[in-house]
Amino acid sequence: MTISIRSIEKKFGRYPALNKVDLEIADGELLALLGPSGSGKTTLLRTIAGLEFPDAGQVLFDGEDVTFASAAARRVGFVFQQYALFKHMTVAKNIAFGLDVRKGKDKPDKAEIARRVEALLKLVELEGLGKRYPSQLSGGQRQRVALSRALAVQPSVLLLDEPFGALDATVRKSLRKELRRVHDATGVTTIFVTHDQEEALELADRVAILNKGQIEQVGTPDQVHEEPETAFVCGFVGEANCFDGRVGDGRFSAGALQLPASGLRDGSATAYVRPHDFVLDDAGFEVRVDRAHVQGALTTVNATTLDGRPLEISASRAEAARFAGTVRISARKAHVYAA
Repeated sequence: MTISIRSIEKKFGRYPALNKVDLEIADGELLALLGPSGSGKTTLLRTIAGLEFPDAGQVLFDGEDVTFASAAARRVGFVFQQYALFKHMTVAKNIAFGLDVRKGKDKPDKAEIARRVEALLKLVELEGLGKRYPSQLSGGQRQRVALSRALAVQPSVLLLDEPFGALDATVRKSLRKELRRVHDATGVTTIFVTHDQEEALELADRVAILNKGQIEQVGTPDQVHEEPETAFVCGFVGEANCFDGRVGDGRFSAGALQLPASGLRDGSATAYVRPHDFVLDDAGFEVRVDRAHVQGALTTVNATTLDGRPLEISASRAEAARFAGTVRISARKAHVYAA
């Protein structure tokens, strides 16, 4: 199922939740909607689902206008952050619910429903737990049940709103891999909302980054991290050291930091340097090393420039030993944006 979002606008009172949003989602794609709270990502997801209707614009499924069609007519599966399972129903009954409530010829027979439930329990690795109740499951298991229930109705599109937000870090990482595996097994066009950049970059084929009701950039995880198109994207996706300075004669200056900035007009500008893009360089500028702490294979070095700017530098364990006292560094790569 391909999805086309065309010039979607949505206001809540005077608040513009979405402002002329355009987005194309390919058949079978796993797309992340990433952004801070209030950026419009959940409103966009609910508009795609048919749970919200836009003030202007169109939503198309495979070229068909479904802008004002109901969620049921769109055949979407929706997974919420808080599971939304029926406490009085068994796991199997929860998964089968969307099929049980169908009417007439649209409702599969009992044998087909049972077969589909068992297949989904196997898919999400919950075999043998069909007779349990939600209260007898862990948070991660409940979310797998919620995912199975959404898939049971064989949706054309699977939508997930902060699906792992209520879970601890270890379970979140496990379920990320689970969602990717299930997506690859089913091939259903999938869109999920998250404010967790690590989650988006690890899981998605592409990431759409929203800010203040608009899409700032759409691209692969590598593109949005390594080739950010705007200052917001650069500052929001991944770690970055931020420098406010000026551009003049094709160069950016912020204290001792000097960077090439060809193509930018003279005036105020902001530069971002990823921690791993700082390197030791005898011809560079001086910083004072304040602290170094190991994080797995890498060491994070906290340093301060001579004019008092704090920096974060990422280095290998072997290289980290050279970061002591006062050292000279330079930036091998930076992103500079006009103010």
